[in-house]
Amino acid sequence: MGKFLPGKLPYEFLKKLVFTRLGVSDERLLVGPSIGEDAAVMEFGDKVLVLATDPITAATKDIGWLSVHINANDVASCGVRPRWFLCTILLPEGSDESMVDQILSQIDRACKELGISVIGGHTEISAGLNRPIIIGFMMGEAPRKRYVRTGGARPGDLIILTKGAGLEGTAVLASELEKELVPSLGRELVERAKRMMYEISVVKDAMVLMDSCEVHALHDPTEGGIASGIWEMALASNVSMEIYANSIPIREETQKICSHLGLNPLNILSSGALLASIKGEEAEKALKALESEGISAAIIGCVKKGKGVWMIKDKERRALSPPPRDEVYEVLESLLSSK
Repeated sequence: MGKFLPGKLPYEFLKKLVFTRLGVSDERLLVGPSIGEDAAVMEFGDKVLVLATDPITAATKDIGWLSVHINANDVASCGVRPRWFLCTILLPEGSDESMVDQILSQIDRACKELGISVIGGHTEISAGLNRPIIIGFMMGEAPRKRYVRTGGARPGDLIILTKGAGLEGTAVLASELEKELVPSLGRELVERAKRMMYEISVVKDAMVLMDSCEVHALHDPTEGGIASGIWEMALASNVSMEIYANSIPIREETQKICSHLGLNPLNILSSGALLASIKGEEAEKALKALESEGISAAIIGCVKKGKGVWMIKDKERRALSPPPRDEVYEVLESLLSSK
């Protein structure tokens, strides 16, 4: 048996090893573990509780801030405002007070930005670590029928993408490979790319959409980029999707960094973008609502009956599949190991 590489557990092993071992069933579970779903949804009387968990394992800068926003995105992708945060902070041996102070200050700042309460957690000095690791857990609540799921897209819907493809991946590459990129692309572009990390929240995007139009599905495309996110939404919804390649917003910074490194912008970390499947007649209204809040967005495709995802470009139609692995991880491992 081959060894797993860093990143998400491959889809086939999720189905084989995870989804078959879920303990006892609970009739109050409305949305449970499944490919593409960003959070669990539990029924609590006339309300639902939305719960999500995600770790921060690779980053070392702003990890407390990132932990809050990454977990908040998963709850918001159910159309629900995140409210309560818990986390486990694992610190390497030799950590000092300043590291703990920095991480907790970041968590506090991010929670205040989003109106979230820290309600618990755990801190520990752990042997065998070479950097701090945070495992976040976010919760939110909403009225019983006021939530959506990744698997809710319907034929006739139009697909909207906010901000653009590859935001997080662009920022990570600009930060980690700054010395390699600046001589070719210039200091100004690389600095702009690094600042894209601070656009990764989709809480506002999701709340604007939920308040302005009929939303059938939302999804937070992270690892594997927009390509994986679209594929997961189609699979979870049991529908087919057609994507208009020339309509996908990709910023100059992303285009130039990916071109320089030989990467596909659709296959890199995309936290900060939100995929939304909107009732077709209301898609334009959704775009106007987002624009009024300063959020750029575009209609990038449509939902149809059937299965599979198809990319349409210059009258050509080809199947779109998720990358086997996020291309950010591949290029970082390749370049850093060669040093």
